[in-house]
Amino acid sequence: MSAPSSTGPSAQVDLGGRSPWSVLPPLLLGFFMIMVDTTIVNIAVPTLVDSFDVGLSAVGWVTSAYLLTYAVLLLVTGRLGDRFGPKNIFVAGLVVFTLSSLWCGFSGSIGMLITARAVQGVGAALMTPQTMAIITRVFPPQKRGAAMGVWGSVAGIATITGPVLGGLFVETLGWEWIFFINVPVGLVALFFSFRALPALATDKKSFDVLGVVLSVIGLGALVFGVQEGETYDWGQVWGPVSIPLILGVGVVVIVAFVLWQRRLGPDALLPLSLFHHRNFSLANVSGMTVSFAMIGIFFPLTLFLQTTLGLSPLHAALVSLPSSVVSGVVAPFAGRLSDRVPAKWVMVTGFASLAVATVWLDLVIAPGISAWTIVVPMLFFGLGTGCVFSPMASLATAGLDQSTAGAGAGAFNTTRQVGGVIGSAAIIAMLQTRLAVTLPAAAQDAARALPEQYRQSFVDGFASMGGSFSGAGGSVPVPDGVPADVADAISSAGSAAFGTGFAQAAGDTMLLVAGVLVVGLVSGVLMRRESGHV
Repeated sequence: MSAPSSTGPSAQVDLGGRSPWSVLPPLLLGFFMIMVDTTIVNIAVPTLVDSFDVGLSAVGWVTSAYLLTYAVLLLVTGRLGDRFGPKNIFVAGLVVFTLSSLWCGFSGSIGMLITARAVQGVGAALMTPQTMAIITRVFPPQKRGAAMGVWGSVAGIATITGPVLGGLFVETLGWEWIFFINVPVGLVALFFSFRALPALATDKKSFDVLGVVLSVIGLGALVFGVQEGETYDWGQVWGPVSIPLILGVGVVVIVAFVLWQRRLGPDALLPLSLFHHRNFSLANVSGMTVSFAMIGIFFPLTLFLQTTLGLSPLHAALVSLPSSVVSGVVAPFAGRLSDRVPAKWVMVTGFASLAVATVWLDLVIAPGISAWTIVVPMLFFGLGTGCVFSPMASLATAGLDQSTAGAGAGAFNTTRQVGGVIGSAAIIAMLQTRLAVTLPAAAQDAARALPEQYRQSFVDGFASMGGSFSGAGGSVPVPDGVPADVADAISSAGSAAFGTGFAQAAGDTMLLVAGVLVVGLVSGVLMRRESGHV
């Protein structure tokens, strides 16, 4: 990969006298929809569980299906942008995303919703590399940080605003509107796309069909194994097929994919030469960790706020609203600052803030706390997202030229989304695993307040709740003929046990996220002390 230079392909782009900033509205609108849809479903999880009468694992695939198709196709869509022009591919993706959003809203079963979300991920994959590629090619290097700052502010605001919008729609219009809202936004983005996006020069590339197949199979096997492992008790799935076998196949296929990419060289779906640049490689690691964290924070936190604290979807979402404001204010300044100082230190500051926020949440999560107790650490989370996204994108795109802009953007966004896919699967698996331990333990403690003849049946009611958690709170069946005062005691003990057990499990998942964020922080520290654009 060539070293960053002061000249680049952007100087060859003719915008007809228009400012480079004129291309941003459609790109930002499309990117906003993509990022919102990575988190907007989380706030609706309890509602979807009730609406479709399914378990937490099934609803988890509403998020994972979107992230999976999004992640595995980014490499080929980056190449499509290089070959057919980023404008054409962006518009195609916008159409697919908008129509599939309509399909999501009209879904009548969990299976149809998961399928529609998978198609929506295809549209997102078509669009995302083009946003970064167009910015990289249109803006000169010395101004790219400011543009990436705006891009980063959209990423931060959208990811945190998703739960707020989701809560508003779930509580007022219904869960369908978390998808229907994309339709008018998509139409506006299409209008601006035809008016503002330039037709950039293309660079013909061959398509690595085998690479696509290997990446899809490998990632699919890994995600299925991690997410569904607890459901199948990490054993047999059907016939001779087991979770360890599926995970093993996933690892082997991913290794084969990497070896195949190495053999193809510059014609590969993922040109490994891109990773010869140290900052690009480490920016990809950082991208994986922050995407893991975004999923890892909001999934357990949303469930805790609704099932343990009893907040409505809207009120639960509003807890993160101040964080969204902070992120939106900080990100443009972080982008401009990364043009003036080594971008790595801006990003490292963000990761440190994210890690502090996550550990803080682990320390304060408990039954009966005030929602304001959550708001304060979430402000640090907003500061962290505002400081991470734009410098990270600047570091990843430095040095990309016309022939590598699409592939580089595709590779960066692939690794970032792979982090989200793994995060979604790992957090659901860990939450269910910990619930299987913490709920029975909390039930044992709560049962001491009950008459002795009812204690064992009470504890047994919690025994399998972790693996099959459905968002029902601490609802424990009360045996027939139980006196009213005992029934009330059982109900109260159930609520107390569930609150204590779920809070403990949610806190444990926060520590996992904090550990992953430390990896991102260390990656930033190891980067070279150069700005992304010098």
